[in-house]
Amino acid sequence: MISDLPPLNAVRAFAAAARHQSFSRAAEELHVSHSAVSRHIKLLEEHLGVLLFERRTRQSLLTPAGQTFYEQVSVALAQIANAATALTRGASLRKVTINVRPSFAVRWLIPRLPNFMALYPDIQPEVVTSTLPPDQSRETFDVVIRRGQSGWSSNVQPQILLEDDLVLVAAPSLLQSVPLNSAHDLVHHTLLSGRTRSSDWQNWVEHAGIAQLRNQPILQFDHMHLVLQAAVDGLGVALCPASLLGKDLSTRRLICPFPSLRLPLTRYYYGVSQEAAAETQVFIDWMFSHIHQDATARTL
Repeated sequence: MISDLPPLNAVRAFAAAARHQSFSRAAEELHVSHSAVSRHIKLLEEHLGVLLFERRTRQSLLTPAGQTFYEQVSVALAQIANAATALTRGASLRKVTINVRPSFAVRWLIPRLPNFMALYPDIQPEVVTSTLPPDQSRETFDVVIRRGQSGWSSNVQPQILLEDDLVLVAAPSLLQSVPLNSAHDLVHHTLLSGRTRSSDWQNWVEHAGIAQLRNQPILQFDHMHLVLQAAVDGLGVALCPASLLGKDLSTRRLICPFPSLRLPLTRYYYGVSQEAAAETQVFIDWMFSHIHQDATARTL
């Protein structure tokens, strides 16, 4: 209900701080003082009754509750921004509809969308999530992104977008209590699995050259972004596509105990509708620029 809404200025300050992992950078973005951002977030935490950030000397890290809240409100704020832009710009606004799987939307696309909207304020990105194979006769899109080339309709030509690897991740607190000194120590852990990636553990174990894991406790979730949240919460160890890790490794919400043990995954591909808006190419070029930036950052 509308009466249950938290203070929206506080939500906006929280989203900026969560995106930057910094109150100071959020203050710069919003053109307010550091103390104003801090007051907004404290007000929001009091309203919600949960701690959203773990305050450290030079960094503010999201708590698990804060991460969950951010993943939801970032979508809502993007929708509000899109609605306001559409109203004020009217017919001059150009829209690009992007069809992606839910986890790719939450973990890769949405955290980067504020940058696109800042660079191209006259282009409205509309994100549609689906787990179905790309088919224009069933779904509307300008650009569609899926892993692999199987299942694509004949009227959409897939093009290579992104290489990817499967890596093992876990919360630092979990590995402090139950160490993973080698892959063989997985027998002491709960395995986290995504419903659509149920064969990952078997494939990774074979790639690692260790004995099959039998009688292991397993927790399964519908989507990978839920698997990752469970890993952050310390419920077990997870296999995750590196493309979906975002800032979890750099902020040490998760760690990768065996960084060199990576299993190559099927590439991501993109396809463009035959009726795609001219602005679609702008969005595609923007995606490739971020992919290049991420690859460069990993080599530094």
